[in-house]
Amino acid sequence: MSAPTLPTVSTVPAAVLPTPVRPYAPTGVAAPRRRALRAHLGTLAGTAVLAVLLWRLGTGAFLDGLRRIDGPAVLAALGIGLVTTVFSAWRWALVARGLRIRLPLAAAVADYYRALFLNAALPGGVLGDVHRAVRHGRSTGDLRRGVRAVVLERVAGQLALIGAGTGVLLTMPSPVRAEVRHLAPLVALALAGALAVVLALRWNRAPARRGRAVRTALGEARHGLLSRRNLPGIALSSAIVLAGHLTMFVLAARVAGSAASVAVLTPLAVLALLAMGLPLNVGGWGPREGVTAWAFGAAGLGAGTGLGVAVVYGVLSLVASLPGVVVLVGRRYAARYPRSPSEPSEASESSEPSDVDGVPAVSAVSSATYSPKESARLSSSSFPFSADPSEGRPMTPESV
Repeated sequence: MSAPTLPTVSTVPAAVLPTPVRPYAPTGVAAPRRRALRAHLGTLAGTAVLAVLLWRLGTGAFLDGLRRIDGPAVLAALGIGLVTTVFSAWRWALVARGLRIRLPLAAAVADYYRALFLNAALPGGVLGDVHRAVRHGRSTGDLRRGVRAVVLERVAGQLALIGAGTGVLLTMPSPVRAEVRHLAPLVALALAGALAVVLALRWNRAPARRGRAVRTALGEARHGLLSRRNLPGIALSSAIVLAGHLTMFVLAARVAGSAASVAVLTPLAVLALLAMGLPLNVGGWGPREGVTAWAFGAAGLGAGTGLGVAVVYGVLSLVASLPGVVVLVGRRYAARYPRSPSEPSEASESSEPSDVDGVPAVSAVSSATYSPKESARLSSSSFPFSADPSEGRPMTPESV
């Protein structure tokens, strides 16, 4: 009996042959594209707002506002920026210490200046805060808490703006006072409904996950913002920062040639600051100019004047953040030319790493991990101005 002949590929029926697999794109490829589209959406929206303003009002308001900026205005902007940045950094340090994260005030001020400059120079208006959060989280060895500290610090500032702004718009004469009074109850109901939806979604989670997430969020908010040790300092710093922003707006109005009183300018400034919080801008430009031009026009002060005020405010805010360039360049220089290993460091005179004040000594290019005991000791101080800058080591710069 002869052996059976094996069929070749040509003799196998077509139905038996495997179906060729079509090349396809992985499912994870579309997700980065969607994220990139969302990231660029704010930039496109801000650019569109500026284009409409230029089309309707021309370039005269822009150029006239830039021509009016002089030396005294620049010096005043730097002074106002120093005050607002120091108290914003103090607020950040308070929140961080409430979360048991080490953050000396000197390092907080330097990082805050750099974040302000990156926010003003890069599209989106928040990349500096993102970089500040990630870098501080990595330097302390706890990325999640570092990011949460920045988020809570920004939330504290926005809550102060919304609370004070609502009071101003409800009580002081403005083009939107009647609308605000009619919309305030509806907005309150909408916020209550949104809170109910969020709580319902959290309630539908698995019990263990739901309880852990709720306890973690509430505990961090309580320790970071609402504790008896932190709340007075956070409220004071937020009030001073908001007053600084309003002062900067009044300064911009005077530089732009507006003679309106402070009482008239305050609600208009609140509207502009609320518009700046929208994530639809190009380095802060866009909604601020549109809302300010509309508000000045509705108040009878001229839309062109409002556009000029917004332009001057944007330029002065950029000037106030320029010390961040010094921080950025200095840390890049330190990273490119690190200290020689043979040179004695500030923490130790020997080549072996040692502990200073309970903090492990690290090299210039490594991030420090602080012990929970030391972090808890530093967090017990409610006023970070008393912190000695030598407690912490400079954080290593990273590329943006």
